[in-house]
Amino acid sequence: MHDPSIKPEKAVLVGLVTAKQDEDKAHDYLDELEFLLDTAGAIPDKRFVQRLPMPDSRTFVGAGKLQEIAEYVKAANIDIVVFDDELSGSQTRNIERELGCRVLDRPLLILDIFAKRARTTTAKTQVELAQYQYLLPRLTRMWTHLEKQRGGIGMRGPGEKEIETDRRIIRDKIALLKDKLKDIDKQKVTQRKNREELIRVALVGYTNAGKSTIMNLLSKSDVFAENKLFATLDTTVRKVVIENLPFLLTDTVGFIRKLPHNLVESFKSTLDEVREADLLLHIVDISHTAFEEQIDIATQTLNEIGCADKPSIVVFNKIDAYTHVEKDPIDLAPPTKENITLEELQNTWMAKVNAPAIFVSAKQKTNMDQLRKLLYDEVKKLHVIRYPYNGFLY
Repeated sequence: MHDPSIKPEKAVLVGLVTAKQDEDKAHDYLDELEFLLDTAGAIPDKRFVQRLPMPDSRTFVGAGKLQEIAEYVKAANIDIVVFDDELSGSQTRNIERELGCRVLDRPLLILDIFAKRARTTTAKTQVELAQYQYLLPRLTRMWTHLEKQRGGIGMRGPGEKEIETDRRIIRDKIALLKDKLKDIDKQKVTQRKNREELIRVALVGYTNAGKSTIMNLLSKSDVFAENKLFATLDTTVRKVVIENLPFLLTDTVGFIRKLPHNLVESFKSTLDEVREADLLLHIVDISHTAFEEQIDIATQTLNEIGCADKPSIVVFNKIDAYTHVEKDPIDLAPPTKENITLEELQNTWMAKVNAPAIFVSAKQKTNMDQLRKLLYDEVKKLHVIRYPYNGFLY
């Protein structure tokens, strides 16, 4: 819970335009970084973007740009500077020396949000493990902060006021947390075995696509949902009955670009719910300008955990928020995402995705009955295959 007495920190954002990341994509990533900062409780104040062939190995950005950032940090009383890519320990140390303020990278910001939002023992253990794994190679640079521990984004440590500087102790903690997660995994395997009789459906997709809202509508439950990144960290399972057909519906942690590898590793037990699902509901925010890239990232993550070939339904959500610019009739250039109508987009994507697809608005409850009908049909197919002679009445 946010303490209203604590003044929000002012943050500067830094990104690069490179051969692999054009200007539009760089600003799109910084938009998402702003959203992450807002979720963490900070105030994005200004962004700096530099064009470089590749990140500077010493300070990420060039010396001139770093000096420009340093002058602004001092003049505007900036608390933190956040870089959109992962920084090495030496880069962070060099940048902090020049800027004279705290420096975060995207992975540390995401870890901070996860630490803030973790509620269950499982999620807290997973986040703590990821924090220590992030900390270990940066230990020499972190003790300078943690000797004088204070509050603030990126300072939410794994639960201690002063971090041990002994690498062996950190490694021991990592080993203990891994053992703890193995024990939790065994308990979850037992829980899943007890639920094996029912078809299992998992909600997957990019963070903030509306998974929890759709979960609430389908299951008539009250799963926490808000317009923030990573509103859901803990797996939630609900029994749903559509007409006479029962099944289990699972809400899972959202995917995101540049997700820290340590978090992917730590949350593999949570993603077991996805691996063991019979059907995936892939939720897509159709109103987002980069929704196609978000589909690719979700698909790539599903592929990494061996779930790309599972039966799925693609649910294009937030049609109420979809906007487009009318194309000039005399403009002969091919249509873009900005000037294509929702109807044209529907026709394009209904043909493009290799799965049943539907366009809905969970917020406005538009086409939710059609989604229930589609879900019923797909679950019934799986149920008939698994239990052909159980006497179910369809």
